[in-house]
Amino acid sequence: MAQTAPYGAWPSAISADMLVEKSIRIFDVKRVGGQTYWVEMRPAEDGRYALMSSPDGRGKTRTLVPKPFNVRTRVHEYGGNAYGVTPDEILFANYADQRLHVVSNGTVTPFLPPNQCRYADFAVRPGTRQVYAVREDHSVPYREASNHLVMLDLARAGTEVVLAADHDFCSSPCVSPDGARLAWLAWNHPCMPWDETELWVAHLDADGEAADARCLWRQRGVSLFQPAWSPDGVLHCIADATGWWNLYAFPEDQPTPLYPHAAEWGAPQWVFGLSTYAFIDERRILCTWHGTDKQHLGILQAADKTLTEIETDYASFSYVQADAWQAVFLAASPTRFAELACLDLESGRIDVIRRTRRAHIAAQQISRPQAIQFPTADGEQAHAYYYAPANADWQDATDQRPPLLVKSHGGPTSATSATLSLDIQFWTNRGFAVADVNYRGSTGYGTAYRRRLNGQWGVVDVQDCANAARYLVQEGLADPQRLAISGGSAGGYTTLACLAFTDVFHAGISHYGVSNLGALARETHKFESRYLDSLVGPYPEDEALYAQRSPLNAADAIACPVLFLQGLEDKIVLPNQAEKMVSALRTRGVPVAYLPFPGEQHGFRQASNIKAAILAELYFLSRIFQFQPADAIPALVIENWPARGRGA
Repeated sequence: MAQTAPYGAWPSAISADMLVEKSIRIFDVKRVGGQTYWVEMRPAEDGRYALMSSPDGRGKTRTLVPKPFNVRTRVHEYGGNAYGVTPDEILFANYADQRLHVVSNGTVTPFLPPNQCRYADFAVRPGTRQVYAVREDHSVPYREASNHLVMLDLARAGTEVVLAADHDFCSSPCVSPDGARLAWLAWNHPCMPWDETELWVAHLDADGEAADARCLWRQRGVSLFQPAWSPDGVLHCIADATGWWNLYAFPEDQPTPLYPHAAEWGAPQWVFGLSTYAFIDERRILCTWHGTDKQHLGILQAADKTLTEIETDYASFSYVQADAWQAVFLAASPTRFAELACLDLESGRIDVIRRTRRAHIAAQQISRPQAIQFPTADGEQAHAYYYAPANADWQDATDQRPPLLVKSHGGPTSATSATLSLDIQFWTNRGFAVADVNYRGSTGYGTAYRRRLNGQWGVVDVQDCANAARYLVQEGLADPQRLAISGGSAGGYTTLACLAFTDVFHAGISHYGVSNLGALARETHKFESRYLDSLVGPYPEDEALYAQRSPLNAADAIACPVLFLQGLEDKIVLPNQAEKMVSALRTRGVPVAYLPFPGEQHGFRQASNIKAAILAELYFLSRIFQFQPADAIPALVIENWPARGRGA
């Protein structure tokens, strides 16, 4: 029989240590020459990105690049696809100096002399040592970095040739199976890649250089994603020309939809190297798409345009790769952590190559996500996943409702998924309810939903997070007096905006969140330097609107306690965004706590800091919502606390 304790105070086996012990994150999965490659981020090694491979797809793995090398690029600051596999060696970007290195038989040597350039999105010409990549050049002081498509010839040490330099950005180079053609994407300010992109193709000569480059698809307001060549040399890509990211083929260079339907096959290009489909052979394409409650996996027969779903218990898929025998992908479910899985395409057997966590949680301790739609402003609907408190050993003995933690995802052009997350289960197992909100502007629900945030950042996302809380209170699923909101980066901005522009929440937690939109527009890196043109308006022309929507300028409206968590080496949202907000609240006597992390960038990667951050959150909410945690946790200094009035 379950014991009783107040919500929030339930003893839990899901400790802060579990968030970091024997845990990794997996990125940049590739299938090359019958082997699987990937990069894994290791908190236990201070966040080092290690390059790995598996020859059989059934759990046998090896590390390819030794310490202290860190296979991670800073192109666009978010990076991605930091390595390329040739027949003889692997070319990779090392994080500390961003210098290119080659590893062969365990020996690492520099490829290019030190420079002020960064490299990402590597693609190899079949049967050669010619590698194509995106280069971000920071060599000219006080000027915006320039982005080029380049060819690096490992057979001629130090050889680097610029192939395309006419756009502000480029990505996704891919070479046809016969090595004769190159395709890539390009776009210009103020567009982001999910706003409008162009598809380019060129012929390659024997030296790997491009000729006769031409634009194959350019259409106003159309976003293209993941160009790829079929085994018989037909170019494909994903485009949202119909309002949904669907797959197209280019027989005779004309875009032809392969399976038009109201579902999302693409994803926002926040990082390089994403893939949502892969060719099994000339006829069959392994693909994944978003449904209303989860993602699906299936095989598209290109000739007759039929789609057959592959039944699995997974709810999300990414980094989809395949050949004629096996498919690999990163997948997760509501009851299984993300894992690198290998699917035998003949038998249907799925083996796990690599798990991101070794922690085991009993099924009865897991809170399952419930996909909900709720009414919001303008007569529209928004989406979220609701997680009820879940602990088989404990229950609340009162007639109270549980405290609610609303989570606002980053991006904001991104989305949350219905998959097992310790960042959520940590709370639900202690007696919190959680609402993970896919506010209007999130991906997975079509182009119109994604673009609903255009010109309205700080308005519709705020409305949706606030209305998610109101809806759950109305449904009797949350305590109306204990509502908290948290988020990171853009989600941190939405968190602070909710506190400044609504009176719904009683506490807020900002992870490296934006407080001053004007400062973000002036100070952030090139990739996002014009992002706010679409989300808010042109800057500085709409400077008054930026000021109006900045939580820093509305700090006098914030009455509830706020916790700020910030990496001090963050180049995307600079630490001054948090520090100025902390100072403003401190001066007004609002309860505030600030926890800075030296050595951390945008997002926390070091095990000790990941643990410290969530324990600080628990301590903070325990004081604000007045419960005694079962955990032994270090105290956090909350200035101006206790306080009188709302939230006290």
